Amino acid sequence: MAGTLYLCATPIGNLEDMTFRVIRTLKEVDLIAAEDTRNSIKLLNHFEIKTPMTSYHEYNKIDKGHALVEKLLAGTNIALITDAGTPGISDPGEELVKMCYEAGITVTSLPGAAACITALTLSGLSTRRFAFEAFLPTDKKERQAVLGELVDETRTMIVYEAPHRLVRTLRELGEVLGGDRHLTVCRELTKKHETAFRTTFAEAVSYYESNDPKGECVLVIEGKSRESILQEERAKWEEMTVQEHMDYYMNQGIDKKEAMKKVAKDRGVGKRDIYKELL
Repeated sequence: MAGTLYLCATPIGNLEDMTFRVIRTLKEVDLIAAEDTRNSIKLLNHFEIKTPMTSYHEYNKIDKGHALVEKLLAGTNIALITDAGTPGISDPGEELVKMCYEAGITVTSLPGAAACITALTLSGLSTRRFAFEAFLPTDKKERQAVLGELVDETRTMIVYEAPHRLVRTLRELGEVLGGDRHLTVCRELTKKHETAFRTTFAEAVSYYESNDPKGECVLVIEGKSRESILQEERAKWEEMTVQEHMDYYMNQGIDKKEAMKKVAKDRGVGKRDIYKELL
């Protein structure tokens, strides 16, 4: 029988966040695939885990992925761990999971620490709906496209950033979302010097220009309010005459009666008001 791939979450800082189930699984599997074996050996030594390790990371994920799938098909049970957090979240583990499903291999996930969820719950912002963006693209064109998509995002947004790029990213996000948009900058999560800095983009840029950030950062950003979207839409329609607004819909093949309903709704007035204006 084929083996099983176990996705094992590891601490993002505090070693006490390691679960009993993950420790037991790492001891029982035949092989551990780690993002950085030099980093993970410290974790394994701390919990007295002697299981052999092999590297699996962004730069070998295709070739090594195929090799790991072959081992799994031969009956080897493998645990996948990342440097910190849950494998597959902003991490090449997602590629290995796809390969396993294509090969008919059983995959199971052992829940544990994840920086995005930890920061979200700590942020003081809405947690009901959120969009996880991880690290923004480094390619300039792709980065601008993603930033453009975030302009009208109403969900709480979560962005990862390294300390040496934090100010630049805060500036760019502030330019497209507005300097007065609220966010929480989370740093050193679960560690001794953990901070959750409630602020705005303008204030954050000013602060971190004078205070060098340390440690990986998670930005939890307030979504755009639906009320502001409605106000912007109404302002756009009010730039048109009522007749131009009617023509906008009727040119799409919408009949006059339905077009009047839409125009009235867009402008926040009654249909009778639109009828009088057209007369």
